[in-house]
Amino acid sequence: MTQHSKRFISILAALAVAVSFSGCADKGTTDVQGPGTSDVSGSYGGEVCEMTEKDITVTLSTDRSSYKYGEEISYSLTIANSREGYNVSRVEIESSNDDQISESGTPKITGMIKPGESSSYEGTLVANTEGDPEVISSRLELPDNAEVVTLRPYVKIDVEGTELMIRYVVDIAMFEKKVEIKEEDKVAVSTVSCHDPSIVVGEDKEGKKCYYIFATHRAWAKSYDLLNWEYFTNNLNRDYRSILEEPAAWAAHGSDNYRVDGNTWAPDVIYNKVMGKWCMYLSVNGDNWFCSIALLTADTIEGDWTYEGMVVQSGFHSDEFYDETDVAEVTGETEYPERYRKGKKWGDYYPNNIDACVFYDDDGNLWMTYGSWSGGIYILQLDEETGFRDKTVSYEENIHSDPYFGKKIAGGSYVTGEGSYIQKIGDYYWLFMSYGWLESKGGYNIRVYRSKTPDGDYLDEMGNDPYFDSYVLNTNLPIGVRLFGGYKWKTFSKGQVAQGHNSAFVDDDGKAYIVFHTRTTGGDEGHYVKVHQLFLNKNGWLVAAPYQTSGEELNKDGYSVSDVAGKYDFIIHKMDINYENLEVSTPSVIELSADGKITGDYEGSWSLEEGTPYIDLTIDGVVYSGVTLEMNVEGSSIKNMTFTALGDTNQITVWGSRSLE
Repeated sequence: MTQHSKRFISILAALAVAVSFSGCADKGTTDVQGPGTSDVSGSYGGEVCEMTEKDITVTLSTDRSSYKYGEEISYSLTIANSREGYNVSRVEIESSNDDQISESGTPKITGMIKPGESSSYEGTLVANTEGDPEVISSRLELPDNAEVVTLRPYVKIDVEGTELMIRYVVDIAMFEKKVEIKEEDKVAVSTVSCHDPSIVVGEDKEGKKCYYIFATHRAWAKSYDLLNWEYFTNNLNRDYRSILEEPAAWAAHGSDNYRVDGNTWAPDVIYNKVMGKWCMYLSVNGDNWFCSIALLTADTIEGDWTYEGMVVQSGFHSDEFYDETDVAEVTGETEYPERYRKGKKWGDYYPNNIDACVFYDDDGNLWMTYGSWSGGIYILQLDEETGFRDKTVSYEENIHSDPYFGKKIAGGSYVTGEGSYIQKIGDYYWLFMSYGWLESKGGYNIRVYRSKTPDGDYLDEMGNDPYFDSYVLNTNLPIGVRLFGGYKWKTFSKGQVAQGHNSAFVDDDGKAYIVFHTRTTGGDEGHYVKVHQLFLNKNGWLVAAPYQTSGEELNKDGYSVSDVAGKYDFIIHKMDINYENLEVSTPSVIELSADGKITGDYEGSWSLEEGTPYIDLTIDGVVYSGVTLEMNVEGSSIKNMTFTALGDTNQITVWGSRSLE
């Protein structure tokens, strides 16, 4: 049985004790040390209860086992921290003693308890012949971003033949000890705040290769190394109201006093080889599904931009609005189609036309995906000569297809899923989507599916498709490979949360990258762009590097066992995460020994595939397959061995980074 399994069983046992209040009150003595040198074991030879969870132990003990009414009961509460890498920062205690027991003071334990230390509170109680309604409590709300252990120690005592119970609820808040990077090893980078970043490779005004990001609210940025970014502007920053007058008029049908200012969302830019133009596909958002994808063109990637027209519109709820669309021209239907008269909300059946992604397939065909939540994600073929839809391509009418909107490839039924992006990596087209809500406490997270053809069918590692034909809350659902969730390395001052609405690309050297915006546990909605390298494991599934890119190279010949063996900070990106309380996955510590064993907080085995960068880790019967590589620890120049891997039966990602002393 692994330590992880043993610990899980121990936690279950502790919970069972807390519910039943039986099985903990064994006679004995305590032997604990406070933060100083005072030995508190001498006075407590009565009842003892000791409970442990996550290497935090709470011990409750009394000086005797039996008492008379009115006699003082001396007791001790001790918190011992045996958890490596974590400090106990706060302890809150609430008494839930039997009514006949009154307390002389509020139990308090203050100060930080470091690993290997403990702290105690000594107090007195009195047993009364009648119940005392007063309950003394110091239990307070604990920090959202703390890891909290709750233990409920209790003992039973005899008072003149009556069994009474002394019990407490002890909330213990822990924070991982931050590993400080030395000043000489720190590397400063220039970040930008670009929501929904879409990346494209082009050339700057001097003809130098440059990476460009186009993002929501007309935020544009560029970089020469994918790490340091700077903003730039064009005529869309100055004249967007006049340039986007037509799609803004369509969006205005959905609400009074409409302003387009905050409704230019998630553009995607591509170079159209036939047109010889840069094409921007920009979402112009409106309420009640009155949205459209607008096409703009430019001779150079930095602009200026010229408005060309709307590619696809949504929200036409009646004949009046239908006449303002190109549906009849596209489908040949001269009357408002019956399929749009179903009497329910638009989103029950049809898409919200935002979040475009435009790409070429291997045969040179041009495609566009779009859509969000409600009706799902759709795909259309585009005409390379015009940049608009290819009107020679027709689509069926069924639950996953519409003659105007095209083929549905994912989502539906108001299930979360937006920011679709398709990129060919290796032998597959990869569909990226963001589940959850975009705010820091919304659980935003990136999922991927793959297909041999650009329009699907897309499947995850377990064979699940991305369709949702009935509503379910899917934020933490194990459907779709989640590349990573909320996490916090020991070198981070804040956790990373709500990462999403990504783009992806393969550079001219064959390296693949994912580009996304991330929020933090800092307590606000600030966000910034990050870029991580992507790899294919030996099973052909994507895994993301543990740190943001800084020029690292995957060693195609791999590493030796001695190169990789050692102690690692180990993050499991578990599916069931309490995102509403800003929970993040934090590192456990494991040892990869030279004999192929995994020890520490988890036990198992590991192996390398000779002559390749591939690594397998087997933990609790699950094989995690991935790659090893040396990376700079994020924000520093420190080279460190890392690994990233994906579970073959649970679609859970794990990361490892060699522990820094």
